[in-house]
Amino acid sequence: METDLLQGSHWNSAVFFPSVAKELKARLGSILQKSVWNLFCCKMGKNKPTLEECLRWKGSFEQLLSSKYGLCAFTAFLLSEFSEENIAFYFACEDYRSTKSLAKLPTKAQKIYNEFICSDAPREINIDHETRDITKANMHSPSPYCFDQAQHKIYMLMAKDCYPRFLRSPAFRDIVTQAKPSTKQPQLGKKV
Repeated sequence: METDLLQGSHWNSAVFFPSVAKELKARLGSILQKSVWNLFCCKMGKNKPTLEECLRWKGSFEQLLSSKYGLCAFTAFLLSEFSEENIAFYFACEDYRSTKSLAKLPTKAQKIYNEFICSDAPREINIDHETRDITKANMHSPSPYCFDQAQHKIYMLMAKDCYPRFLRSPAFRDIVTQAKPSTKQPQLGKKV
């Protein structure tokens, strides 16, 4: 009976053979990347970014995040890599920090902690134990800055790891290829 369980499916093989697991992840990632990417492109419709805007995204991670289309494209990319919790956590922290009512901070902080930080969080982010412990201690008296260290770690992870991969990805190349031509027209009579 035990051998029957092991033979019939890729899932069981993946548990025992890491190479099979890696192959399945690669196949699923490719399928998901295409469907997420198509969803992103469908939502953009006729409102595609200009080539100039796309090329600005290469300037810095901040420029990518400050662009509506750039943020959308980067989020779609993170979804395809199964790491969208990073960008979701980053912006949850931004929203939390801008909370005007101090009375709302404990509830909002607990929600963010439960969703992203605690060990059984459904969208647990990848931070070191020290940062996790500091954030947990900050939960005793939540301030607008209680997630700052964890948010910084995630920002740096995205800036140094995810962002460069995004710029090298086929998805980014597709956006650049499909981008609208720049709206700026060269002026006649001026030397270039």
